[in-house]
Amino acid sequence: MSNNIIVAGNAGFCVGVKRATDSVENRIKSKRDGERIYTLGHLIHNDGYNAWLEKCGVCVIGADEIEKICDSASESSPVSVFIRAHGVAVETEKILSACREKNEFFEFFDLTCPFVKRIHKIACENSGEGKLFCLLGSASHPEVVGIMSHCRGESAVFENADELEDYLKNLDLSKLHKKSLNLAAQTTQNLAEWEKSKKIVKNYCTNPIFFDTICNVTEIRQTEAKNLAENSDFMVVVGGKTSSNTAKLYKICKEACEHTVWVENASELDGNFPTNNKIGIVAGASTPKRDIEEVFFKMSEMTENFAELLEQSLKTLNTGDTVTGYVTHVTDAELQLDLGAKVTGIIKAEQITDDASARLTQMFNIGDAVEAFVIRVSDIEGVAELSKKRTDSDRNWKNIVALKDSGEVVSGKVIKAVAGGLTVMVDSVNVFVPASHSGVAKDGDLTALVGQTVDLKIIEIKEQGKRAIGSIRVVLNALKRARVEEFWNNIEEGKQYTGTVRSLTSYGAFVDLGGVDGMVHVSELSWKPVKHPSAVVAVGDKITVFVKSFDKETKRISLGYKTDDTNPWLLFTNRYSVGDVVSVKIVNMMPFGAFAEIMDGVDGLIHISKIANKRIGKPADVLEIGQVVDAKIIEIDEEKQKISLSIRALLEDEVVEEVAPEAVEETVDAE
Repeated sequence: MSNNIIVAGNAGFCVGVKRATDSVENRIKSKRDGERIYTLGHLIHNDGYNAWLEKCGVCVIGADEIEKICDSASESSPVSVFIRAHGVAVETEKILSACREKNEFFEFFDLTCPFVKRIHKIACENSGEGKLFCLLGSASHPEVVGIMSHCRGESAVFENADELEDYLKNLDLSKLHKKSLNLAAQTTQNLAEWEKSKKIVKNYCTNPIFFDTICNVTEIRQTEAKNLAENSDFMVVVGGKTSSNTAKLYKICKEACEHTVWVENASELDGNFPTNNKIGIVAGASTPKRDIEEVFFKMSEMTENFAELLEQSLKTLNTGDTVTGYVTHVTDAELQLDLGAKVTGIIKAEQITDDASARLTQMFNIGDAVEAFVIRVSDIEGVAELSKKRTDSDRNWKNIVALKDSGEVVSGKVIKAVAGGLTVMVDSVNVFVPASHSGVAKDGDLTALVGQTVDLKIIEIKEQGKRAIGSIRVVLNALKRARVEEFWNNIEEGKQYTGTVRSLTSYGAFVDLGGVDGMVHVSELSWKPVKHPSAVVAVGDKITVFVKSFDKETKRISLGYKTDDTNPWLLFTNRYSVGDVVSVKIVNMMPFGAFAEIMDGVDGLIHISKIANKRIGKPADVLEIGQVVDAKIIEIDEEKQKISLSIRALLEDEVVEEVAPEAVEETVDAE
């Protein structure tokens, strides 16, 4: 019957879990006298394995117990704490680091999966002001709790695509367009759910950014499970009932094969399974090898050794294959990998990086997953020569092709200006941006962009020669359209904007408000009459204006520049009253009187009869243009905004003051 049973090639521990379990098991083997070993939470989602760890003396603690255990650590009773592959929250990391600084006999080991660490960095760098970070995953899952602790500002977690859509429906879309929406996924998320979520986000956002953070091992495992289930009559999913990735495997298998069961170990098999049909076995990333073996033994009802079956199932490698292996040994000259095959994988330093100064011992750790291209296989020598550079190049190219298909915006660094355009480095691939798509004006200086990070879209792929063509312009145009749409959605009369004077005409100034132009009529530029706008503003000036009126249909906006705060008449009336004496400058003379400037923009009339205390033929007999004199305000006409001044009134006041003492003496004598 064993020939009818197929065990998925990627069943069991993933690289992150294997790294964690190997580290703890090695610590158990090398445990010092009196040493206490702890894990923050259960190391993996498998009750049987966790029970075995407990028998080995490994205790499970929570973050709230760290400081107490640290205080108890001593030379005779040192403490080792292990962070599981799911990772922990930022605050927990800080507590652990502080404890290690405080007590030399307290030690912790960070076994967070590299894939999870990458999402921590993504969450930190793509959240905060002006950004909305969203994660597809289970909010209560330890991995998700750790990821979200790295977020700054607004963030949200969604169990599935439907929850995400409900959230977006209830958001104020005008506010959403002002933010950058960044979406990532839990490493074990269902691929179909992820693709569905991306499509939903694209319906609501103009330029969302997606981070494909589902572990590549998870992708392979889920694809393999789906294919196996579609071709099997009965499926067994092995793994802990609290394991997120196992739950997703069960869902995938159940959808493809109606007769699917989920067991934690062989003891849960009831024996009611077909004996002559094709049976498939898959296992979650937290399922120990022995649990898979026991399930296989029970189902096979055979006496042959499972290890021999595994030996038969070991992968056969061929030149040109792409394989994933786990680092078992590392030097600065090469890596050695466990490939799950009869041969050991070897990657020389020159097949990893072109940087001669790079140190592999700083780049890789034991247990790291490495994907590589098979250059040569020697069964006699027992080795397979591999190239990581080739795989990286192929993967990066596939990513570029995927970006073309999805139409997503991607960032890249301009590395040089070449004939007819720019070369931009995107995911280690050179992308050519023609000058016409650079966003630089025709005959402009392309070298000004060298060294800058730019956003672009891949618009053309040429598989022959692996050439990619990108466009910065389409991204800039999309941003401009979004800004214009947002502007018209939020414009209202009286609203203020700071804009740049773009051009001048005889009748007004056109102001760029951020992709949309408005016009300030010449009469609205100043309270004083001006013949041309250039008397007040110049092209390039930044000015604050307000909306007087607008028409969305014709896309016309009438702007105001002068305000009550600068209205000379209001400034005058707030400062002066009838009877006040002011210093004025003679600016014009007419036969009937002289006009005098009281303050900038405000003139008053000194009638000829109010210039002197004697009869004069014309104002020029007493006054000169530009002369500064004191005058008294004798009348303010608010309705016509006219002011009457008098010099004579001040002269008469002086006479009264001179006569006043004698008048007082005469009054006293009379009494």
